[in-house]
Amino acid sequence: MSEQNSTLPLFPLGTVLFPDGLLPLRVFEARYMDMTARCLREGSTFGVCLIAAGSEVGEAAVPHTVGTEACIEQWEMSEPGVLSIVVRGRRRFRIEDHEVERDGLLRGRVRWLAEPAPQAVPAAQADILPLLDLIAGEVGNPLPSPHRFDDAAWVGARYAELLPIPQRARQALLELDDALSRLEIIQQYLRQHGLLGPAA
Repeated sequence: MSEQNSTLPLFPLGTVLFPDGLLPLRVFEARYMDMTARCLREGSTFGVCLIAAGSEVGEAAVPHTVGTEACIEQWEMSEPGVLSIVVRGRRRFRIEDHEVERDGLLRGRVRWLAEPAPQAVPAAQADILPLLDLIAGEVGNPLPSPHRFDDAAWVGARYAELLPIPQRARQALLELDDALSRLEIIQQYLRQHGLLGPAA
């Protein structure tokens, strides 16, 4: 495989994972327990995708084609048969093809999506930063460290995780390649909902 392509076990979920985001998961189905054990043993990763059709349990769900690579950062088994893990998002990918293995696990052939070089938050969107900084200081809802308020992609991803929007809208924000377009959409949403002052 080239550096642009790889194969990943896929975990279709009812939520969207963004690069650098943290996501707690409870794993109990045999196929995902085996997948998680293999990732822990080998230091490997898996892909998180929003479900396009189907459900998280039972038959393999149909995933949206753009997802995020997940690396396990914490794990514990506090009750028999249930593994609690916390994953951190890494690179975005697009599923080129996938197959269902005998145990029902999806395995995808994925192409890594190019990410732009880090960009500062433009002055035109700087008014969204104080609210995110305020959220970062709240007890019980901390943003994943390290905080990078000077990185437009990081700021946009954190807002995309936090906004009370449908998962399909969250997926659309994940699929955007332009970090500045993502910030503009978020800024418009915040203004429309009275969370920012009017445009200058």
